[in-house]
Amino acid sequence: MNTPAVNKPKKVKVPRKQLILEALARELEQSPGARITTAALARAAGVSEAALYRHFASKAKMFEGLIGFAEEAVFARINQIMEEEKESRVRCGSVLYLLLAFCDRNPGITRVLMGDALMGENERLHARVEQFFSRLETQLKQILREARLRERQASVVSPELGAGLMMALLEGRLHQFLRTRFRTSPLEQWEAQWRLIEPRLFPA
Repeated sequence: MNTPAVNKPKKVKVPRKQLILEALARELEQSPGARITTAALARAAGVSEAALYRHFASKAKMFEGLIGFAEEAVFARINQIMEEEKESRVRCGSVLYLLLAFCDRNPGITRVLMGDALMGENERLHARVEQFFSRLETQLKQILREARLRERQASVVSPELGAGLMMALLEGRLHQFLRTRFRTSPLEQWEAQWRLIEPRLFPA
């Protein structure tokens, strides 16, 4: 009796560009504080340096790829939060938790977002990262403005002051994450800290 043929699931082929970006993020995570050379990255990705440059014109383009991934992942989810959550305090807490959790899962990309991995790199990259955080702060300001108008919470702090405070707390947690070589998670005691700051931003 013949055994019926079983169709084996096809392996999904990951694009080479994605493999290179994953290797770069991994190298940044495994070598905190170190500068990543193209030679080291090529070894980690299992390709030649020439192959790297066939997919990316420069190392700056590779960093831009990681920043682009962060932008897409974070801001797509923020759009979902804005659709799903109607209460401003919940929106702010969810947005902050989102970025902290993203960075906790992606230490290598955190080095890029905080500028640690961009020392000596093209100024264009620093501007792109600055734009990332400016966009995030603008979103928080908008939430606070809506809290005053839509929810009629006149006691809510000014959008500029409140968003600035949240960004300072957020970036402080991420700098601590880097300083401790990823040993202290940006989510450690976050919920307790948010419970302390939330009533100041949204007084009852």
